[in-house]
Amino acid sequence: MSESSASPLPPRAWLIVALLWFVGCFNYLDRVMITTMRGSLMEEIHMTDAQFGLLTSVFLWVYGLLSPFAGFLADRFRRSHVIVISLFAWSVVTWMTAHATTFNELLLTRALMGVSEACYLPAALALIADFHRDRTRSLAIGVHMSGVMVGSGLGGIGGWIAERHGWHHAFLVFGIAGIVYSVVLALFLRDAPAQPAKTSDGLPTADAKRRIGLREALVSLFGDRSFILALAYWGLLGVAGWAVVGWMPTYLNEEFKLSQGAAGLSATGYLQSGALVGVLLGGYWADRWSRRNERGRILVPFIGLCVAAPMILMAVNTSILPLAIAGLMAYGLARAFADSNMMPILCMVSDERYRATGYGVLNLFGCMVGGATIYAGGALRDSNVAINKVFMFASASIAVSAVLLFFIKPQSKVRT
Repeated sequence: MSESSASPLPPRAWLIVALLWFVGCFNYLDRVMITTMRGSLMEEIHMTDAQFGLLTSVFLWVYGLLSPFAGFLADRFRRSHVIVISLFAWSVVTWMTAHATTFNELLLTRALMGVSEACYLPAALALIADFHRDRTRSLAIGVHMSGVMVGSGLGGIGGWIAERHGWHHAFLVFGIAGIVYSVVLALFLRDAPAQPAKTSDGLPTADAKRRIGLREALVSLFGDRSFILALAYWGLLGVAGWAVVGWMPTYLNEEFKLSQGAAGLSATGYLQSGALVGVLLGGYWADRWSRRNERGRILVPFIGLCVAAPMILMAVNTSILPLAIAGLMAYGLARAFADSNMMPILCMVSDERYRATGYGVLNLFGCMVGGATIYAGGALRDSNVAINKVFMFASASIAVSAVLLFFIKPQSKVRT
């Protein structure tokens, strides 16, 4: 369906976005807050910096490896059911994390967190794309991703709570909160109304959903050059994104002598404040530009990445804290244009039956390289190499990803 022939939004379209906003917030808060309580964790549970980095890396590796299969589940079954089960499961694991007493137990809970969270994002973004098919798709995704940004920003609360009440307390509180909200979600979350249109095979949408196979989905996705470009593009963004999330709190703590709590809140709070504006601005701008140019949803994040690359360099190459924070916020704002437009871009280059699977494949590659980046950062620190070298590599990866993005072409045969 073209933008010019936009149809009315289905009932509950914005309610679905509102419900998932809070789930996205929990999703990233629960996974990110461990990076802001390094001092408290290492004081109680002995580990090296490389092992501390491994806590996030193992989450990313498990999360990434399972993402394609998790996306397939969301394409094959009811997306709403997949989302509710995922939220409940990772909230239980968050609660379990509070009871870990050794590094191995902590590592196990992070791996389980990867298993339980893998099912959420592909299903959620695909569900929003199902409801918002025309003029509001990028903005709706952006609004949802703003919840993710708020959750990432609130991750700094983990360090603050750890300083005052111990690191166990944060995992208890947010684990219980997620369990309660999963009950609310089960009562109100629904799949989008079935579309009367047929797939490219001539099958009614509902019948095609029942016949989806994982192999069929992967063959369709990897048979398109633009999807392969999108895969490489998203993977390189994972390098930059997780390098900043995983090691910026430590960098601010050591470079500017901030306390653990202040460094965590500064790294996540300021970064995600910029990103919060960025996902909304990037979504709104892309929706409007796409009405005149089918590449609008590609050009908006391309511009954002051209700004983000130098901003991260500015943030880690100054001795003036306000300037570092300004660079961090500008990076977060410009980089977030990509977050509100990745699923809309995927909808432009892939069969709609496989969009959750496609996003899962993107997550796989992004998480693999992101996890490797975080672990490499810890290994470099153990070898007395300056941590800002990781951020320099992250900036270069953003520049390369911008080039790859520019060459992605919308496929006219794909039904949105």
